[in-house]
Amino acid sequence: MLAAAALALFLTAAPLEQPPLPTLPQSAEIQLKLERDGSLSVAEAISVPNGVTMDRRVALRVAAPHHRDRLYQVRDVVLEGSGTANVAEDAFTVHLTSGTSILRYTVDGAVAGDRVTWELAGGWSTELKFLRASFAAPKIPVAVDCLAGPPDSDFPCGAAQIDHAGLTRFSQQNLAAGQRMTTTVELPVGTVPANAVVVPAETIAGAFVLTAPVGWAWAGFGALLLLTAALVWRARHFHVKVRPPGAHFHVKVTEGGEFASPEGVLPGHAGLLLHGRPGPADLAATVLDLAVRNYLWVSAGDGDWRLTRRNPPDEHLTAFERAVFAAAEDTGAVAELRRRHVDVDDALHADAVRRGWVVREPRRLGRAGIRVVFYGLFLTVLLALTVGYAQLGVILALAGVAAVVTSAALPARRRAGTDVARRLRGVAAQLASAKPEDLTKPQRELVFSRGLPYASALGELAPWVAAFAALPHPPRVYWHAGEIGPDQAGSFAAALAGAFAGARRAHLVDVAGGKPGENPVSHSRGRTPEPAPPS
Repeated sequence: MLAAAALALFLTAAPLEQPPLPTLPQSAEIQLKLERDGSLSVAEAISVPNGVTMDRRVALRVAAPHHRDRLYQVRDVVLEGSGTANVAEDAFTVHLTSGTSILRYTVDGAVAGDRVTWELAGGWSTELKFLRASFAAPKIPVAVDCLAGPPDSDFPCGAAQIDHAGLTRFSQQNLAAGQRMTTTVELPVGTVPANAVVVPAETIAGAFVLTAPVGWAWAGFGALLLLTAALVWRARHFHVKVRPPGAHFHVKVTEGGEFASPEGVLPGHAGLLLHGRPGPADLAATVLDLAVRNYLWVSAGDGDWRLTRRNPPDEHLTAFERAVFAAAEDTGAVAELRRRHVDVDDALHADAVRRGWVVREPRRLGRAGIRVVFYGLFLTVLLALTVGYAQLGVILALAGVAAVVTSAALPARRRAGTDVARRLRGVAAQLASAKPEDLTKPQRELVFSRGLPYASALGELAPWVAAFAALPHPPRVYWHAGEIGPDQAGSFAAALAGAFAGARRAHLVDVAGGKPGENPVSHSRGRTPEPAPPS
Protein backbone atom coordinates (compact mmCIF):
# COMPACT_ATOMS: atom_id res chain seq x y z
CA MET A 1 0.00 0.00 0.00
CA LEU A 2 2.84 2.37 0.82
CA ALA A 3 4.44 1.54 -2.51
CA ALA A 4 1.25 2.36 -4.36
CA ALA A 5 0.90 5.67 -2.55
CA ALA A 6 4.53 6.54 -3.23
CA LEU A 7 4.11 5.70 -6.88
CA ALA A 8 1.00 7.87 -7.15
CA LEU A 9 2.81 10.73 -5.47
CA PHE A 10 5.72 10.37 -7.87
CA LEU A 11 3.43 10.37 -10.89
CA THR A 12 1.68 13.54 -9.80
CA ALA A 13 4.89 15.33 -8.95
CA ALA A 14 6.64 14.54 -12.21
CA PRO A 15 5.80 16.34 -15.43
CA LEU A 16 3.54 14.59 -17.93
CA GLU A 17 5.70 12.20 -19.92
CA GLN A 18 5.51 11.25 -23.56
CA PRO A 19 2.41 9.06 -23.96
CA PRO A 20 3.02 5.62 -25.49
CA LEU A 21 2.61 5.62 -29.24
CA PRO A 22 -0.41 3.79 -30.65
CA THR A 23 0.33 0.35 -32.08
CA LEU A 24 -2.76 0.32 -34.30
CA PRO A 25 -3.70 2.80 -37.00
CA GLN A 26 -6.66 5.05 -36.24
CA SER A 27 -6.22 4.67 -32.47
CA ALA A 28 -5.20 6.84 -29.50
CA GLU A 29 -3.13 6.62 -26.32
CA ILE A 30 -3.99 9.22 -23.68
CA GLN A 31 -2.40 10.24 -20.38
CA LEU A 32 -4.20 12.46 -17.85
CA LYS A 33 -2.71 13.95 -14.73
CA LEU A 34 -4.62 15.98 -12.16
CA GLU A 35 -2.51 18.81 -10.80
CA ARG A 36 -2.72 20.00 -7.20
CA ASP A 37 -4.38 23.24 -8.31
CA GLY A 38 -7.23 21.30 -9.90
CA SER A 39 -6.16 21.69 -13.52
CA LEU A 40 -6.05 18.57 -15.69
CA SER A 41 -3.00 18.02 -17.93
CA VAL A 42 -3.70 15.88 -20.99
CA ALA A 43 -1.34 14.30 -23.52
CA GLU A 44 -2.79 12.40 -26.50
CA ALA A 45 -0.99 10.37 -29.13
CA ILE A 46 -3.22 9.77 -32.17
CA SER A 47 -2.36 7.57 -35.12
CA VAL A 48 -3.87 8.63 -38.46
CA PRO A 49 -3.64 6.21 -41.43
CA ASN A 50 -2.19 7.36 -44.74
CA GLY A 51 -4.65 9.16 -46.96
CA VAL A 52 -7.05 9.82 -44.07
CA THR A 53 -7.82 12.96 -42.07
CA MET A 54 -9.31 12.93 -38.60
CA ASP A 55 -11.25 15.87 -37.20
CA ARG A 56 -12.52 16.30 -33.68
CA ARG A 57 -14.74 18.90 -32.07
CA VAL A 58 -14.99 19.01 -28.26
CA ALA A 59 -17.84 21.13 -26.88
CA LEU A 60 -16.67 23.30 -23.98
CA ARG A 61 -20.23 24.08 -22.92
CA VAL A 62 -22.00 20.90 -21.82
CA ALA A 63 -25.57 20.52 -20.61
CA ALA A 64 -25.92 19.94 -16.86
CA PRO A 65 -28.97 19.14 -14.70
CA HIS A 66 -31.55 21.73 -13.63
CA HIS A 67 -31.35 23.90 -16.78
CA ARG A 68 -27.66 24.64 -16.34
CA ASP A 69 -24.55 24.31 -18.50
CA ARG A 70 -21.07 23.29 -17.38
CA LEU A 71 -18.17 25.26 -18.84
CA TYR A 72 -14.72 23.85 -19.57
CA GLN A 73 -11.66 25.82 -20.59
CA VAL A 74 -8.79 24.43 -22.69
CA ARG A 75 -5.45 26.24 -22.69
CA ASP A 76 -1.74 25.75 -23.38
CA VAL A 77 -2.43 23.71 -26.52
CA VAL A 78 0.66 22.20 -28.19
CA LEU A 79 0.49 19.97 -31.25
CA GLU A 80 3.48 17.87 -32.32
CA GLY A 81 2.77 16.41 -35.74
CA SER A 82 0.78 17.26 -38.82
CA GLY A 83 -2.44 19.16 -38.31
CA THR A 84 -3.93 22.03 -36.39
CA ALA A 85 -5.59 22.56 -33.00
CA ASN A 86 -7.69 25.61 -32.12
CA VAL A 87 -9.64 26.76 -29.08
CA ALA A 88 -12.77 28.89 -29.52
CA GLU A 89 -15.15 30.20 -26.89
CA ASP A 90 -17.42 27.19 -26.99
CA ALA A 91 -15.38 24.44 -28.70
CA PHE A 92 -11.93 22.84 -28.97
CA THR A 93 -11.25 21.65 -32.53
CA VAL A 94 -8.49 19.38 -33.86
CA HIS A 95 -7.62 18.57 -37.46
CA LEU A 96 -5.05 15.79 -38.03
CA THR A 97 -3.53 14.37 -41.22
CA SER A 98 -1.54 11.21 -41.87
CA GLY A 99 0.95 10.08 -39.26
CA THR A 100 1.17 10.03 -35.49
CA SER A 101 0.59 13.33 -33.72
CA ILE A 102 0.97 14.20 -30.06
CA LEU A 103 -1.45 16.76 -28.64
CA ARG A 104 -0.92 18.38 -25.23
CA TYR A 105 -3.27 20.74 -23.46
CA THR A 106 -4.59 21.72 -20.04
CA VAL A 107 -8.23 21.63 -18.97
CA ASP A 108 -9.77 23.89 -16.32
CA GLY A 109 -13.21 23.24 -14.88
CA ALA A 110 -13.00 19.43 -14.75
CA VAL A 111 -13.27 19.15 -10.94
CA ALA A 112 -16.75 19.36 -9.41
CA GLY A 113 -16.64 18.62 -5.70
CA ASP A 114 -14.42 15.53 -5.49
CA ARG A 115 -15.23 14.27 -8.99
CA VAL A 116 -13.09 14.78 -12.08
CA THR A 117 -14.92 14.50 -15.42
CA TRP A 118 -13.50 14.75 -18.92
CA GLU A 119 -14.39 13.46 -22.35
CA LEU A 120 -11.49 11.31 -23.53
CA ALA A 121 -12.98 10.89 -26.98
CA GLY A 122 -15.93 12.39 -28.71
CA GLY A 123 -16.76 14.36 -31.79
CA TRP A 124 -14.30 12.45 -33.99
CA SER A 125 -15.17 12.42 -37.67
CA THR A 126 -13.94 8.82 -38.08
CA GLU A 127 -14.00 5.62 -36.11
CA LEU A 128 -11.42 4.99 -33.38
CA LYS A 129 -10.27 1.39 -33.56
CA PHE A 130 -8.81 1.42 -30.09
CA LEU A 131 -8.41 3.91 -27.27
CA ARG A 132 -6.44 3.46 -24.08
CA ALA A 133 -5.94 6.03 -21.29
CA SER A 134 -4.45 6.41 -17.81
CA PHE A 135 -5.30 8.86 -15.05
CA ALA A 136 -3.02 9.96 -12.18
CA ALA A 137 -3.96 12.15 -9.20
CA PRO A 138 -2.34 13.31 -5.94
CA LYS A 139 -4.36 10.63 -4.11
CA ILE A 140 -5.58 7.22 -5.14
CA PRO A 141 -9.21 7.42 -6.40
CA VAL A 142 -12.00 5.83 -4.42
CA ALA A 143 -14.30 5.15 -7.39
CA VAL A 144 -14.30 5.34 -11.16
CA ASP A 145 -16.96 5.47 -13.85
CA CYS A 146 -16.66 5.38 -17.63
CA LEU A 147 -19.30 5.59 -20.34
CA ALA A 148 -18.88 4.94 -24.05
CA GLY A 149 -21.18 5.04 -27.04
CA PRO A 150 -23.70 7.56 -28.39
CA PRO A 151 -23.84 10.85 -26.48
CA ASP A 152 -27.10 10.05 -24.67
CA SER A 153 -26.31 6.42 -23.86
CA ASP A 154 -25.17 4.92 -20.57
CA PHE A 155 -23.13 2.00 -21.90
CA PRO A 156 -20.01 1.23 -19.83
CA CYS A 157 -16.53 1.38 -21.32
CA GLY A 158 -14.68 -1.77 -22.30
CA ALA A 159 -12.47 -1.47 -19.19
CA ALA A 160 -12.16 1.01 -16.28
CA GLN A 161 -10.21 0.09 -13.15
CA ILE A 162 -7.68 1.24 -10.58
CA ASP A 163 -4.53 -0.86 -10.81
CA HIS A 164 -2.21 -1.95 -8.00
CA ALA A 165 0.05 1.09 -8.55
CA GLY A 166 -2.79 3.58 -7.99
CA LEU A 167 -3.21 4.52 -11.64
CA THR A 168 -6.71 4.52 -13.14
CA ARG A 169 -6.80 2.85 -16.56
CA PHE A 170 -9.44 2.90 -19.28
CA SER A 171 -9.77 1.20 -22.66
CA GLN A 172 -12.35 0.95 -25.42
CA GLN A 173 -12.47 -0.71 -28.82
CA ASN A 174 -14.33 0.29 -31.98
CA LEU A 175 -15.68 3.68 -30.98
CA ALA A 176 -17.78 4.80 -33.98
CA ALA A 177 -17.60 8.27 -35.49
CA GLY A 178 -19.46 10.80 -33.34
CA GLN A 179 -19.54 8.52 -30.29
CA ARG A 180 -17.98 9.59 -27.05
CA MET A 181 -16.00 8.13 -24.16
CA THR A 182 -16.42 10.05 -20.88
CA THR A 183 -14.66 9.29 -17.61
CA THR A 184 -15.53 10.34 -14.05
CA VAL A 185 -13.07 9.69 -11.23
CA GLU A 186 -14.02 10.20 -7.59
CA LEU A 187 -11.18 11.24 -5.29
CA PRO A 188 -10.88 11.42 -1.50
CA VAL A 189 -12.40 14.54 0.00
CA GLY A 190 -10.22 17.63 -0.34
CA THR A 191 -7.71 16.14 -2.75
CA VAL A 192 -7.73 19.21 -4.99
CA PRO A 193 -9.85 22.40 -5.01
CA ALA A 194 -13.01 22.29 -7.10
CA ASN A 195 -13.00 24.50 -10.18
CA ALA A 196 -16.15 23.51 -12.07
CA VAL A 197 -18.01 26.44 -13.58
CA VAL A 198 -21.78 26.00 -13.89
CA VAL A 199 -23.91 28.68 -15.52
CA PRO A 200 -27.56 28.91 -16.54
CA ALA A 201 -28.38 27.23 -19.81
CA GLU A 202 -28.95 29.45 -22.82
CA THR A 203 -32.67 28.63 -22.87
CA ILE A 204 -35.86 30.26 -21.62
CA ALA A 205 -35.86 27.94 -18.60
CA GLY A 206 -32.17 28.63 -18.01
CA ALA A 207 -32.85 32.37 -17.95
CA PHE A 208 -34.88 31.83 -14.77
CA VAL A 209 -32.25 29.75 -12.95
CA LEU A 210 -31.33 31.02 -9.50
CA THR A 211 -27.77 32.39 -9.56
CA ALA A 212 -25.66 34.18 -6.99
CA PRO A 213 -26.52 37.70 -8.23
CA VAL A 214 -30.18 36.78 -8.40
CA GLY A 215 -29.99 35.26 -4.92
CA TRP A 216 -28.52 38.46 -3.52
CA ALA A 217 -31.25 40.43 -5.30
CA TRP A 218 -33.93 38.21 -3.70
CA ALA A 219 -32.30 38.67 -0.30
CA GLY A 220 -32.24 42.44 -0.73
CA PHE A 221 -35.86 42.44 -1.89
CA GLY A 222 -36.88 40.34 1.10
CA ALA A 223 -35.08 42.66 3.52
CA LEU A 224 -36.67 45.71 1.88
CA LEU A 225 -40.07 44.03 2.07
CA LEU A 226 -39.68 43.35 5.80
CA LEU A 227 -38.53 46.91 6.43
CA THR A 228 -41.46 48.30 4.44
CA ALA A 229 -43.91 46.07 6.31
CA ALA A 230 -42.49 47.28 9.62
CA LEU A 231 -42.78 50.92 8.58
CA VAL A 232 -46.35 50.43 7.34
CA TRP A 233 -47.31 48.69 10.59
CA ARG A 234 -45.80 51.50 12.63
CA ALA A 235 -47.49 54.16 10.52
CA ARG A 236 -50.86 52.47 10.75
CA HIS A 237 -50.49 51.78 14.46
CA PHE A 238 -49.73 55.39 15.32
CA HIS A 239 -51.63 57.28 12.61
CA VAL A 240 -54.66 55.29 11.47
CA LYS A 241 -56.34 54.47 14.74
CA VAL A 242 -58.52 57.31 15.94
CA ARG A 243 -58.90 56.85 19.69
CA PRO A 244 -62.12 57.75 21.47
CA PRO A 245 -62.35 61.51 22.01
CA GLY A 246 -61.77 63.00 25.39
CA ALA A 247 -64.07 65.41 27.16
CA HIS A 248 -62.19 68.44 25.89
CA PHE A 249 -62.79 67.70 22.21
CA HIS A 250 -66.02 69.69 21.96
CA VAL A 251 -67.42 72.43 19.78
CA LYS A 252 -66.76 75.82 21.27
CA VAL A 253 -69.74 78.17 21.55
CA THR A 254 -68.99 81.75 22.59
CA GLU A 255 -71.27 83.97 24.58
CA GLY A 256 -72.44 85.62 21.39
CA GLY A 257 -73.38 82.29 19.86
CA GLU A 258 -70.31 81.92 17.62
CA PHE A 259 -69.69 78.31 16.68
CA ALA A 260 -65.96 77.36 16.43
CA SER A 261 -64.95 73.99 14.97
CA PRO A 262 -61.69 72.34 16.14
CA GLU A 263 -58.62 73.55 14.24
CA GLY A 264 -60.89 75.38 11.79
CA VAL A 265 -61.96 72.12 10.14
CA LEU A 266 -64.70 72.58 7.53
CA PRO A 267 -67.68 70.23 7.11
CA GLY A 268 -66.30 69.15 3.75
CA HIS A 269 -63.14 67.83 5.42
CA ALA A 270 -64.99 65.22 7.49
CA GLY A 271 -65.09 62.42 4.93
CA LEU A 272 -61.41 62.76 4.00
CA LEU A 273 -60.23 62.87 7.60
CA LEU A 274 -62.48 60.13 9.00
CA HIS A 275 -62.89 57.77 6.04
CA GLY A 276 -59.91 58.54 3.79
CA ARG A 277 -61.98 59.94 0.93
CA PRO A 278 -64.73 62.54 0.47
CA GLY A 279 -68.29 61.55 -0.34
CA PRO A 280 -71.68 63.06 -1.28
CA ALA A 281 -72.38 63.94 2.37
CA ASP A 282 -69.34 66.25 2.35
CA LEU A 283 -70.61 68.08 -0.75
CA ALA A 284 -74.08 68.48 0.80
CA ALA A 285 -72.54 69.73 4.05
CA THR A 286 -70.43 72.24 2.11
CA VAL A 287 -73.53 73.67 0.37
CA LEU A 288 -75.24 73.96 3.77
CA ASP A 289 -72.17 75.69 5.18
CA LEU A 290 -72.10 78.16 2.27
CA ALA A 291 -75.74 78.98 2.95
CA VAL A 292 -75.15 79.36 6.68
CA ARG A 293 -72.20 81.68 5.98
CA ASN A 294 -74.38 83.85 3.69
CA TYR A 295 -72.79 82.94 0.35
CA LEU A 296 -75.95 81.16 -0.89
CA TRP A 297 -79.60 81.99 -0.39
CA VAL A 298 -82.18 79.24 -0.06
CA SER A 299 -85.78 79.63 -1.13
CA ALA A 300 -88.76 77.45 -1.97
CA GLY A 301 -90.48 77.28 -5.31
CA ASP A 302 -92.20 74.84 -7.69
CA GLY A 303 -91.96 72.01 -5.18
CA ASP A 304 -88.17 72.22 -4.92
CA TRP A 305 -85.45 74.04 -3.02
CA ARG A 306 -83.78 76.87 -4.93
CA LEU A 307 -80.17 78.05 -4.52
CA THR A 308 -79.10 81.57 -5.53
CA ARG A 309 -76.08 83.74 -4.88
CA ARG A 310 -76.26 85.97 -1.87
CA ASN A 311 -72.64 87.15 -1.74
CA PRO A 312 -69.80 86.58 -4.22
CA PRO A 313 -67.01 84.14 -3.33
CA ASP A 314 -64.09 85.85 -1.62
CA GLU A 315 -60.66 85.03 -0.22
CA HIS A 316 -62.20 83.20 2.72
CA LEU A 317 -63.38 80.32 0.51
CA THR A 318 -61.09 77.43 -0.31
CA ALA A 319 -60.71 76.05 -3.83
CA PHE A 320 -63.06 73.12 -3.21
CA GLU A 321 -65.68 75.44 -1.65
CA ARG A 322 -65.51 77.66 -4.74
CA ALA A 323 -66.13 74.62 -6.96
CA VAL A 324 -69.16 73.58 -4.91
CA PHE A 325 -70.41 77.18 -4.85
CA ALA A 326 -70.16 77.38 -8.67
CA ALA A 327 -72.03 74.10 -9.11
CA ALA A 328 -74.81 75.10 -6.71
CA GLU A 329 -75.18 78.59 -8.20
CA ASP A 330 -75.22 77.34 -11.82
CA THR A 331 -77.71 74.56 -11.09
CA GLY A 332 -80.18 76.65 -9.11
CA ALA A 333 -82.51 73.83 -8.10
CA VAL A 334 -81.51 71.09 -5.69
CA ALA A 335 -83.13 68.43 -7.87
CA GLU A 336 -80.89 69.47 -10.75
CA LEU A 337 -77.82 68.56 -8.70
CA ARG A 338 -78.67 64.90 -9.34
CA ARG A 339 -77.73 65.42 -12.99
CA ARG A 340 -74.38 67.08 -12.29
CA HIS A 341 -71.32 65.30 -10.97
CA VAL A 342 -69.15 67.63 -8.88
CA ASP A 343 -65.57 66.40 -8.51
CA VAL A 344 -63.68 68.27 -5.80
CA ASP A 345 -61.53 65.38 -4.55
CA ASP A 346 -58.23 66.83 -5.78
CA ALA A 347 -58.97 70.34 -4.53
CA LEU A 348 -60.15 69.01 -1.17
CA HIS A 349 -57.05 66.87 -0.80
CA ALA A 350 -54.78 69.77 -1.74
CA ASP A 351 -56.40 71.89 0.95
CA ALA A 352 -55.93 69.15 3.56
CA VAL A 353 -52.28 68.83 2.49
CA ARG A 354 -51.81 72.58 2.91
CA ARG A 355 -53.19 72.35 6.43
CA GLY A 356 -50.76 69.52 7.23
CA TRP A 357 -53.47 66.92 7.84
CA VAL A 358 -52.73 64.40 5.09
CA VAL A 359 -49.71 63.37 3.04
CA ARG A 360 -49.11 64.86 -0.38
CA GLU A 361 -50.52 62.77 -3.24
CA PRO A 362 -50.94 59.46 -1.42
CA ARG A 363 -51.66 57.69 -4.70
CA ARG A 364 -48.38 58.74 -6.33
CA LEU A 365 -46.58 55.70 -4.90
CA GLY A 366 -49.33 53.42 -6.19
CA ARG A 367 -49.19 54.90 -9.69
CA ALA A 368 -45.42 54.59 -9.72
CA GLY A 369 -45.76 50.98 -8.54
CA ILE A 370 -48.05 50.13 -11.46
CA ARG A 371 -45.48 51.54 -13.89
CA VAL A 372 -42.73 49.55 -12.18
CA VAL A 373 -44.79 46.36 -12.58
CA PHE A 374 -44.91 46.86 -16.35
CA TYR A 375 -41.22 47.76 -16.44
CA GLY A 376 -40.49 44.55 -14.55
CA LEU A 377 -42.54 42.43 -16.94
CA PHE A 378 -40.80 44.01 -19.92
CA LEU A 379 -37.38 43.48 -18.33
CA THR A 380 -38.26 39.85 -17.57
CA VAL A 381 -39.04 39.13 -21.22
CA LEU A 382 -35.98 41.06 -22.41
CA LEU A 383 -33.58 39.23 -20.08
CA ALA A 384 -35.17 35.85 -20.83
CA LEU A 385 -34.52 36.37 -24.54
CA THR A 386 -31.01 37.83 -24.18
CA VAL A 387 -28.50 37.54 -21.33
CA GLY A 388 -30.56 35.62 -18.77
CA TYR A 389 -31.03 36.56 -15.11
CA ALA A 390 -34.74 36.96 -15.89
CA GLN A 391 -35.62 36.68 -12.21
CA LEU A 392 -34.28 40.22 -11.80
CA GLY A 393 -37.23 41.38 -13.88
CA VAL A 394 -39.57 39.28 -11.74
CA ILE A 395 -38.14 40.94 -8.62
CA LEU A 396 -38.67 44.38 -10.14
CA ALA A 397 -42.30 43.52 -10.99
CA LEU A 398 -42.89 42.25 -7.45
CA ALA A 399 -41.33 45.44 -6.11
CA GLY A 400 -43.94 47.35 -8.10
CA VAL A 401 -46.70 45.19 -6.63
CA ALA A 402 -45.28 45.86 -3.17
CA ALA A 403 -45.35 49.60 -3.89
CA VAL A 404 -49.02 49.41 -4.91
CA VAL A 405 -49.90 47.45 -1.76
CA THR A 406 -47.85 49.83 0.38
CA SER A 407 -49.61 52.82 -1.16
CA ALA A 408 -52.98 51.30 -0.27
CA ALA A 409 -51.86 50.35 3.24
CA LEU A 410 -50.12 53.58 4.22
CA PRO A 411 -52.33 55.99 6.14
CA ALA A 412 -53.25 59.18 4.36
CA ARG A 413 -53.40 61.15 7.61
CA ARG A 414 -50.50 62.78 9.36
CA ARG A 415 -50.36 63.07 13.15
CA ALA A 416 -52.08 66.44 12.97
CA GLY A 417 -54.80 64.94 10.78
CA THR A 418 -55.31 62.09 13.23
CA ASP A 419 -55.69 64.60 16.05
CA VAL A 420 -58.26 66.58 14.06
CA ALA A 421 -60.13 63.38 13.24
CA ARG A 422 -60.22 62.57 16.94
CA ARG A 423 -61.63 66.00 17.63
CA LEU A 424 -64.26 65.44 14.95
CA ARG A 425 -65.32 62.29 16.78
CA GLY A 426 -65.80 64.51 19.81
CA VAL A 427 -67.86 66.94 17.75
CA ALA A 428 -70.05 64.07 16.51
CA ALA A 429 -70.59 62.86 20.06
CA GLN A 430 -71.60 66.35 21.20
CA LEU A 431 -73.95 66.84 18.24
CA ALA A 432 -75.63 63.50 18.98
CA SER A 433 -76.28 64.52 22.59
CA ALA A 434 -77.05 68.19 22.03
CA LYS A 435 -78.83 70.10 24.81
CA PRO A 436 -80.04 73.33 23.21
CA GLU A 437 -81.94 74.24 26.38
CA ASP A 438 -78.55 75.08 27.90
CA LEU A 439 -78.18 77.88 25.35
CA THR A 440 -79.80 81.25 25.54
CA LYS A 441 -82.56 82.00 23.05
CA PRO A 442 -80.34 84.34 20.97
CA GLN A 443 -77.63 81.65 20.79
CA ARG A 444 -79.92 78.86 19.62
CA GLU A 445 -80.60 80.26 16.15
CA LEU A 446 -76.91 80.72 15.30
CA VAL A 447 -75.70 77.52 16.95
CA PHE A 448 -78.35 75.41 15.22
CA SER A 449 -77.47 76.75 11.77
CA ARG A 450 -73.71 76.65 12.32
CA GLY A 451 -73.87 73.11 13.62
CA LEU A 452 -76.22 71.84 10.90
CA PRO A 453 -73.48 71.30 8.21
CA TYR A 454 -71.30 69.41 10.69
CA ALA A 455 -74.25 67.29 11.82
CA SER A 456 -74.95 66.43 8.18
CA ALA A 457 -71.30 65.59 7.41
CA LEU A 458 -70.81 63.52 10.59
CA GLY A 459 -74.05 61.53 10.28
CA GLU A 460 -75.73 63.15 13.27
CA LEU A 461 -78.33 65.20 11.40
CA ALA A 462 -81.41 63.51 12.87
CA PRO A 463 -80.55 63.92 16.59
CA TRP A 464 -79.32 67.48 16.01
CA VAL A 465 -82.53 68.52 14.26
CA ALA A 466 -84.73 66.64 16.76
CA ALA A 467 -83.07 68.32 19.75
CA PHE A 468 -83.82 71.83 18.49
CA ALA A 469 -87.24 70.97 17.05
CA ALA A 470 -88.32 69.71 20.48
CA LEU A 471 -87.86 73.15 22.05
CA PRO A 472 -91.04 75.05 22.99
CA HIS A 473 -89.94 77.81 20.64
CA PRO A 474 -87.71 76.27 17.94
CA PRO A 475 -85.16 78.67 16.44
CA ARG A 476 -85.83 80.20 13.03
CA VAL A 477 -83.44 79.75 10.08
CA TYR A 478 -81.99 83.04 8.85
CA TRP A 479 -80.59 81.82 5.51
CA HIS A 480 -83.97 80.91 4.00
CA ALA A 481 -86.32 83.28 2.21
CA GLY A 482 -89.25 82.28 4.39
CA GLU A 483 -89.37 81.43 8.02
CA ILE A 484 -88.68 77.75 8.49
CA GLY A 485 -87.76 75.76 11.57
CA PRO A 486 -85.33 72.93 12.32
CA ASP A 487 -87.55 70.25 10.73
CA GLN A 488 -87.67 72.02 7.36
CA ALA A 489 -83.94 72.80 7.56
CA GLY A 490 -83.30 69.11 8.20
CA SER A 491 -85.42 68.21 5.17
CA PHE A 492 -83.37 70.62 3.05
CA ALA A 493 -80.14 69.03 4.28
CA ALA A 494 -81.49 65.55 3.53
CA ALA A 495 -82.55 66.67 0.04
CA LEU A 496 -79.04 67.98 -0.64
CA ALA A 497 -77.45 64.71 0.53
CA GLY A 498 -79.84 62.70 -1.66
CA ALA A 499 -79.15 64.88 -4.70
CA PHE A 500 -75.38 64.55 -4.43
CA ALA A 501 -75.66 60.81 -3.72
CA GLY A 502 -77.79 60.40 -6.86
CA ALA A 503 -75.25 62.35 -8.90
CA ARG A 504 -72.41 60.18 -7.59
CA ARG A 505 -74.39 56.99 -8.28
CA ALA A 506 -75.17 58.09 -11.85
CA HIS A 507 -71.52 58.96 -12.41
CA LEU A 508 -70.39 55.54 -11.21
CA VAL A 509 -72.91 53.85 -13.51
CA ASP A 510 -71.64 55.90 -16.46
CA VAL A 511 -68.04 55.03 -15.67
CA ALA A 512 -68.88 51.32 -15.35
CA GLY A 513 -70.81 51.41 -18.60
CA GLY A 514 -73.98 50.17 -16.94
CA LYS A 515 -77.57 51.30 -17.11
CA PRO A 516 -78.98 53.98 -14.84
CA GLY A 517 -80.79 52.58 -11.89
CA GLU A 518 -78.64 49.45 -11.54
CA ASN A 519 -76.82 48.65 -8.31
CA PRO A 520 -77.82 51.65 -6.22
CA VAL A 521 -75.17 52.73 -3.75
CA SER A 522 -75.95 54.43 -0.45
CA HIS A 523 -73.56 57.15 0.67
CA SER A 524 -75.25 58.17 3.91
CA ARG A 525 -73.19 58.16 7.08
CA GLY A 526 -76.01 58.18 9.56
CA ARG A 527 -79.70 58.62 10.11
CA THR A 528 -81.25 61.53 8.25
CA PRO A 529 -84.84 62.71 8.05
CA GLU A 530 -86.75 61.86 4.92
CA PRO A 531 -86.54 64.82 2.54
CA ALA A 532 -89.81 66.65 2.14
CA PRO A 533 -90.63 69.25 -0.48
CA PRO A 534 -90.65 72.79 0.88
CA SER A 535 -93.97 74.22 1.77
